[in-house]
Amino acid sequence: MKVLYVATAYNRNSTDVITPWLVETIHGLQNAGVEVEVLAPSYRGLPGGIIDGVRVHRFRYAPRRWEDMTHDQTAPDRIRERPGYLALVPGYVASGMAATARLARRGGFDLVHVHWPIPHALFGLAARWVAGTPFVCSFHGVELTWTREQLSPLTPFLRYVIRTADAVTANSSYTASMIRRVYDRPVELIPFGATTEFPAELVVPPRVEGAPFEILFVGRLVERKGVHYLLDALARLEPSRRFRLRVVGDGPMRHELEARAAALGLGERVRFEGFVPAETLARRFAECDLFVLPAIIDAKGDTEGLGVVLVEALSYARPVVASAAGGIVDVIRDRETGYLVPPADAGALAAAIARVMDHPAEAAALAEAGRAYVEREFSWPVIIERLADLYDRVAQGKRRGEETE
Repeated sequence: MKVLYVATAYNRNSTDVITPWLVETIHGLQNAGVEVEVLAPSYRGLPGGIIDGVRVHRFRYAPRRWEDMTHDQTAPDRIRERPGYLALVPGYVASGMAATARLARRGGFDLVHVHWPIPHALFGLAARWVAGTPFVCSFHGVELTWTREQLSPLTPFLRYVIRTADAVTANSSYTASMIRRVYDRPVELIPFGATTEFPAELVVPPRVEGAPFEILFVGRLVERKGVHYLLDALARLEPSRRFRLRVVGDGPMRHELEARAAALGLGERVRFEGFVPAETLARRFAECDLFVLPAIIDAKGDTEGLGVVLVEALSYARPVVASAAGGIVDVIRDRETGYLVPPADAGALAAAIARVMDHPAEAAALAEAGRAYVEREFSWPVIIERLADLYDRVAQGKRRGEETE
């Protein structure tokens, strides 16, 4: 089995970290005997090559100095901040389609797997048109919201893609429901995987009696993550409660959130740590007393497609409080694998945090149940098996079609 992955961005070198979930997926598939190559746009003239054992093809779409519409941030965010980049989209699409067609003709691929179908479904269609290669479309949620809210004239094209793709996958039941609202068809639920084994080399010291209750948030500091509601919730807790919130991640709202924490009088109890190395992040997960993801539906109508950080937190058997928004409900089941609260409700969030602080045995039991749940549903071996099975079914369907011609 040989598969071509189409993505908006891929690691530029062996130390680059852009799409870790995609890299993990590809390595897992390779270990399972699936040969995977990647097609992604260039970045300032960067050529293709072999990166950590993966052959990466890159297509040029603009002069070198302008070829940074992707990789540094998402293309929609780049275009939103600098509308001039919109002029690069036709060249991006045309070059990507041509590159996919060339690879399909000569690469011997059994199928093309397209991520972010707006606009990459056109790449998959190009492979089908020139070589009869079937294609799989994977939706992550935000592209559907973006089309609905800002690119509604593309809805007929999106409906055509969903209807005619050889298979469609979604990262959560929430994303699947958005797909079916455009066109009702079978959708495979295949979320991101996660490493569910506690790192053997990580030694967590015993908790010091009287130490502050450690709360952790990990993610981009953007509106839909809802960190401002988390700060408001912490300000509502009784002054006698001792806690510390670590905010790991960065983004355009960092300064605003730092100012909000100061205005709420949270002071040294909130630490904005920015991006941290993988080893430090593992320690933060392992040592926290509670992980919180207070996601909301933002002004653009966007929310969490899944919330893979929740899978990571539960893999460390950490108690979780999260909003019942988007795909989060696929991971956190209220009072089964964690605690759910209504989105944008600082009072409910404060009450749930206080409950975890006051009932540690109950929270620990839910965390252990959550760890077992993600091991069954979200571990890499489980996700890779689902993908490999899907590829087999798509390829067999193509072969059956050829035999009846």
